[in-house]
Amino acid sequence: VIILEPTLTNVPTGRGESSSIPTGRVKVAIRFREHIMLKAMKNIKDQMLVIFGASGDLTARKLLPALYELHVKNLLPERFCILGAARTLYSDEEYRTWADMHIREALKGKETNEETIRTFLQRLFYAAFDSTQSAEYVKLREKIHEVQKQEQLPDRIIYYLATPPLMYERIPTFLQENQLNHTNAEDGWRRIIVEKPFGTSLDTARYLNKHLSAIFKEKEIYRIDHYLGKETVQNILVLRFSNGIFEPLWNRNYIDSVEISATETLGVENRGKYYDGAGALRDMIQNHLMQLMAFTAMESPSSFDPEPIRDEIVKVFRSLHAYSPEDVDKNIVRGQYNGYRKEPNVSPESTTETYVAMKMFIDNWRWSGVPFYIYTGKKLPEKTSEIAINFKSTPHQLFVGQCSGTSCNKLTIRIQPDESITLKFGLKIPGAGFTVRQVGMNFRYDSLSKERLPDAYERLLLDAMLGDSTLYSRSDALEASWTIIDPILAHWKEEGEQNLFFYEGGENGPKEKQQLDMPEMADCPCTKNMMNHED
Repeated sequence: VIILEPTLTNVPTGRGESSSIPTGRVKVAIRFREHIMLKAMKNIKDQMLVIFGASGDLTARKLLPALYELHVKNLLPERFCILGAARTLYSDEEYRTWADMHIREALKGKETNEETIRTFLQRLFYAAFDSTQSAEYVKLREKIHEVQKQEQLPDRIIYYLATPPLMYERIPTFLQENQLNHTNAEDGWRRIIVEKPFGTSLDTARYLNKHLSAIFKEKEIYRIDHYLGKETVQNILVLRFSNGIFEPLWNRNYIDSVEISATETLGVENRGKYYDGAGALRDMIQNHLMQLMAFTAMESPSSFDPEPIRDEIVKVFRSLHAYSPEDVDKNIVRGQYNGYRKEPNVSPESTTETYVAMKMFIDNWRWSGVPFYIYTGKKLPEKTSEIAINFKSTPHQLFVGQCSGTSCNKLTIRIQPDESITLKFGLKIPGAGFTVRQVGMNFRYDSLSKERLPDAYERLLLDAMLGDSTLYSRSDALEASWTIIDPILAHWKEEGEQNLFFYEGGENGPKEKQQLDMPEMADCPCTKNMMNHED
């Protein structure tokens, strides 16, 4: 039983002010989270995590720090071991020393407990072998059996492919050849987590799906998209389906347009070789931003279980209006920042896009005629990821400064940075007359608790351990998204440099994006009033 306490407490608003809210609500949120964590801890069965690419960058920067945080929060099973697998010649102790260095680097500025770090490192083991050679997997099998016997672990194993994409086919094949892809234990299982990119086209995605499905069952395959592990992304579903005030308005009758964006201030940095073969459309839109669109547009699932939710995601992708070559030129703008071709490991004649803005439509009763604007790019003015729901204006404008077309009413879900939800609407400016200005009600996640939001990899790793695939991509959804993306890539390949527009670093993309009539460029009177009448 959780008792709501009526006591008020001051919570920062982010503008140097504070707002009084019932502390009981904050305590309920915190206690509920603790309840969920306790439930998860009790339900996670003892197991082993085998990380391929265990001495690589992803493991050092993301996986080990995330696993350490789960250890700190007591969310790992009592008997849980991490087996690193890579070519680098480490012993168990040498690998623990390497891991210790990178965990401490990730924890800079945070309090550390030496005993906690020590006990976590004792969970780590290492197998040095060449994962490109099937015969070498004997060493891996022997190490797995050794650790299982030493730590009294059941035969439950998750394989994590933190490797280059070319190994996504080889490693599962070699696991099968060495009988490591299945178990005969009654309470045992195998799972495999595959990082993006999952294919580079519809054909390659289908081939990889078919290949993995011949080795593992679909329920054992976890295609990871770290965007879906972000707290704010998961809250899209809660915001929509737990609040009666939004869902009646969440359709073409009341929504003018939807914007989904992810922008960066940096260029490709040291990712030139990968990025020049991928581009913004493959790197960001095909997976991250289309998943955000699905969460925003999907119908309510019959239950909050993995398969009903994933069913609704697939329905969204299958309802997307396909692009003809003419539609591509009309509804998509691609750009490249000046200087990209001089980046390390980038072709001097590259036509790879570093910016994409596109207008998409969903052909169903809920969304027919509502444009979804999706845009992403590098070397833009700010680093943000957000979803903006632009509601329609009133049928008749009565007040000076009131918006028409795109109205004052906007719901913004900020994914990063400063995770928040903001609702904007018009109110009268104090004084004579009825001039309208835009005001906002803001909620920031850091107002609930001083605790940091969990990292996306923490949540996704925990879900894989629990066998919860809700936030992982299913094969049919993946192929449905590639069905939309493939014709665009084919058209661009045929066009070459034609209709590739350039922009300077620090600009908000190429000026040609104006042809899409994006809401971000709308000249809204009430926004002007907001800017000219700051409190």
